[in-house]
Amino acid sequence: MTDHVKIDREAGVLTITLARPEKKNALSNAMYGALADALEGAETDPEIRVVVFQADGDSFSAGNDLGDFVAQATGAFTEERHVWRFLKALANATRPLVAAVHGQAVGVGTTMLLHCDLVFVAPDARLTVPFVNLALAPEAASSWLLPARIGHARAYAMFALGEAVDGATAAAWGLANAVVPAEDLRARARAAADQLAKRPLGALTVTKGLMRDAEAIAALMDKEGALFAQRLQTAEAREAFMAFAERRAPDFSKAG
Repeated sequence: MTDHVKIDREAGVLTITLARPEKKNALSNAMYGALADALEGAETDPEIRVVVFQADGDSFSAGNDLGDFVAQATGAFTEERHVWRFLKALANATRPLVAAVHGQAVGVGTTMLLHCDLVFVAPDARLTVPFVNLALAPEAASSWLLPARIGHARAYAMFALGEAVDGATAAAWGLANAVVPAEDLRARARAAADQLAKRPLGALTVTKGLMRDAEAIAALMDKEGALFAQRLQTAEAREAFMAFAERRAPDFSKAG
């Protein structure tokens, strides 16, 4: 359990709030575990009809806690990695998923949105997937889902160059349903969730199942995960994390 993920249940809606604002909601292993537990539980709870993701503080999520990455790269991480449970829960979710996104949405903070059915963003949202910057590989089936959503050229620029997408652009490109003033963001996401909660759950489940190939998505996550784990052990990744810790630009020419 962790205090960094808050869970609320009301009127058929499960609201999951990332609550680690002092770290810009960087996701620790414990947080991934809490997220996975919540999504898995929603699948078996007949009272839950919709799930909403939101976040406290000035950012949606800074992505994976880099301390965990460093620990994995050095062999110091010995716990069960709950990130895989969370990603598989996203892939296999049958309940509608809604997200309210503001500020930074880095790495998994963006790739998880590709599994959400409705996404609302504030104008200050900045979506980034800088895996190459960290000498890593895409995850959460984003190597397929992101180019399928926005096209190869745009997706490649986000992956390889680390280009950020603001709220207005995210909506224009189809990564989000709408740009909403920050003060109205949570209310807009909740209103959408309330609407969904009143729809026939069986019909929503069938519709989502037809629109997504959960088995193919999960299989790609496994492939990406294996490559991601390999990349964590490379000299390039060690240089990227060392440079981050030392607050300098990485020099990958010496890591090849």
